[in-house]
Formats: sequence, C-alpha cells, structure tokens
Amino acid sequence: MKSKEVDLNLYYMDDGQVNKNKKQKNNKIKEREKRIKQSKQIEKEKEEFDLDTETVIKMTNKNRIKKEEQIRKITTKKEHIREKKKKKIKFVLKILLLLFIIIGGIIFAMTSPIFNIKNIEVVNNEQVSSETIISLSGLKTDNNIFKFNKTEVIKQIEENAYIEDVKIQRKIPNTILIDVRERVPKYSVDFMGKYAYINTQGYLLEISEDSKELPIIQGISTPEEEIVPNNRLQNEDLEKLEDVIKIMDTAKENGLDVEITSVDIKDKNQYSIYIEKEGKKIHLGDKSNLSNKMIYIVALIEKEKGKAGDIYVNGDLNNKFQPYFREKIEI
Repeated sequence: MKSKEVDLNLYYMDDGQVNKNKKQKNNKIKEREKRIKQSKQIEKEKEEFDLDTETVIKMTNKNRIKKEEQIRKITTKKEHIREKKKKKIKFVLKILLLLFIIIGGIIFAMTSPIFNIKNIEVVNNEQVSSETIISLSGLKTDNNIFKFNKTEVIKQIEENAYIEDVKIQRKIPNTILIDVRERVPKYSVDFMGKYAYINTQGYLLEISEDSKELPIIQGISTPEEEIVPNNRLQNEDLEKLEDVIKIMDTAKENGLDVEITSVDIKDKNQYSIYIEKEGKKIHLGDKSNLSNKMIYIVALIEKEKGKAGDIYVNGDLNNKFQPYFREKIEI
C-alpha cells in the first residue's frame, strides 16, 4: 500500500516539479551537446594543428632541400672554378715549357757551329754570274745560317737590273739556296753612241758599247738622264714598245725577225724597220694590218734581192694601195 501511495504522490506531482525536472533534463542535454561540441572543436583544432604541423614540416623540408640545392650548386661552382684554375695552370705550364724549349732551341741554333754556312748555291741565273749574285747578297761562309734578314738580302740582290725576282731558302744545317728570275734583254736602245739593253717590259738593264746583235730601237722620247740601269722607259715609249713587239712577232711568223737590224719608233704613225743585210728600209706606217704588210715585204725582198733601197707598205692596203720598192741611187 505504501508503494502505491508513492506512485500516487508522483502522479499527483505539481506542474512546478515537472517543469523543474524537464529543465534539468534539458540542461543535461545541453551540457552533453556542449561537451560534444567542445570535443569536436578540440578534434578540429587538433586536425588543424596537425595540418599546420604538416605544412610546417613540408615547408621546412622544402627549405632544407632548397638550401641543400644551393649548397650543391655553390659546391659544384667552386669545383668548376678549381678545375678551371687547374687547367689554366697546366696550360700556362705547357706554354712556359714550350717557350723554354723554343728559346733553348733558338740559342742553340744561333750559337752552334753546326749551323754555320758552308755552301751558297745560286740557281736559274744566266745573265748574272753566281759570284756577282753572292757578292750582292752579302752572305759569307762560316756565318750563322740564321743570322741574316732574307728581305734585306733579296733587296740587295735586286739592285742588279737583270734580277727580277729572288727567293732565299735555308737548307739546314749549312746551305743557302738563292733562286733568281732574271730579266732577259730583247732590244737595245740607241743611246749616245752606245746601247742600252731593255727587256719586253721596258726595263733598262745595262749600257754597253756592243749591241749584242739585238734589234736596235731608235727614236725614243725618254730623256737621256733617265737612261739608267733599273729605270724604265717613259709611258709613251712603253706604248710604242708594245707595237714593236707586235711587229717583231709578225716578222717572226714570216721568218724576218732575225733579219731586222733596227726599228724606228719616233712617229707611231710612220714606224719603219731596217734590214742591214739587204740594205733595205721598210716603211710600215702604223701598226695596222701587219700580217698583210709582212707578206708584201717578204715578196718584195725576194723580188728585189741584192738591191738597196726602200720598201713602202705604209699605205691603205684595203683601198687599192699597192706596196712598192724604190731602189737607192748611188751618187
């Protein structure tokens, strides 16, 4: 009966008590939710902390890797610099060694009697004797083969008008080879009762009493004071000399070149040649139509053989001019 009374008492609890119990229950629920929320917050903060820690670790690792990379680059650069220095030092040492060897070789070559000149050979010379060329060179036996200047020696040899070009060769250990190219006299210029030899380029080679049986060129305009060995004829004479060469080449084709004694070039429009053997002077006119003129000359020489006189081929062969011979009248 007592328990029933209790239950009845509970049943008949007033509304205030019920509200109180509900309130307590709600507070407990709220408190539990709060704890749950706090727990979640803690978990979240923990996760965030873990994330931050991981980020920090990653950043730390990244910085560490970056730093290691920088250290590696610096180390590599230093090694490269050291290697470069080593190579440079080796190169300098090689150069110094090479210079030492070269200097030593030069000193030996300049002082050793092994390299003293014993032979001086001259080749390709016909106009100038070997003795003259050696004398001009200034080279002497028993002098060191390296103790002379090639350019100076060449210049000294070329002082001779006959020498056009010179090459000097040292033949180790003791021989000097002098290779020359000479100018060859082809004509002689009538000069104050003497003869000045010239080549086909108009270089004056030598003045002599003898004409050497070379064709004599008369009537040049080059002043007498310029007729000196190693000089050259003036331009006007050089132009006429080209015509003389054409005349002689055409004469050679007809077998007359060896017969021509002299060529007069005073007037380029009235060239003439003289054949002493035949006593005939041939009036060529200008340089035109030389081949046809030579044919007439040969024919007239043959026709008038043994007669001294003048042959005229200086007219216009293309305009009915007829070459002719005029015999010299002895008084």
